Amino acid sequence: MTDIDKGTINFKGELLRKAIHLFSLSIPIIYSFISKKTALTILIPLTIISVTIDFGRYYIKKLNDIVQKIFGYILREHENDFQKKNLNGASYVLIAATLTLWIFPKIFFITAFAALIICDTSAALIGRKFGKHKFLSKSLEGTLAFFVSGCILIFFTPKVANIPGEYIIGFVAVAVGAIVENISYGWADDNLTIPLSIGFTLWGLYSYFLPSLTF
Repeated sequence: MTDIDKGTINFKGELLRKAIHLFSLSIPIIYSFISKKTALTILIPLTIISVTIDFGRYYIKKLNDIVQKIFGYILREHENDFQKKNLNGASYVLIAATLTLWIFPKIFFITAFAALIICDTSAALIGRKFGKHKFLSKSLEGTLAFFVSGCILIFFTPKVANIPGEYIIGFVAVAVGAIVENISYGWADDNLTIPLSIGFTLWGLYSYFLPSLTF
């Protein structure tokens, strides 16, 4: 949800939506204790099921009725567009989790995906409640909330050697994520663009500035 998109669901609905969103933190937490192969074995079927239901509801009325009855009050307008047949945020979260987990080393995935959940939640809630100043495609308040919560998160995410440079790289990565979250509005789902942008930024900066570290 963007702070620009205020008319689609009310603030209570947004709170409930983000509460469900926060449950996705279980993905990086569980992945901390299992292998990539095991994680993908779990995530791939879940993603296929979610996407199948998501597309299926556009063609099967009874399935759509069930989805609307359970989740309709937290779905945004574009997630109910029968012409464009857009996926909902939950499907994009699972697609993002599967794709980024497959692409990135574990420490980069954990940071990038945790940032998606925590920072996107902060940006949406702060942006909706307090967003008054336009910045790029959204509000300055929401983008700052993303960045500040991301910087706090960096102090708690895994590091290779726990040296100062890693924290600086992390701060830069969440700054990139904050901008990408902002400018993704209207053309791409930020559940996908946020972890990809942060993950690639981390990987690139580590490779350039800390090439001796192995992940």
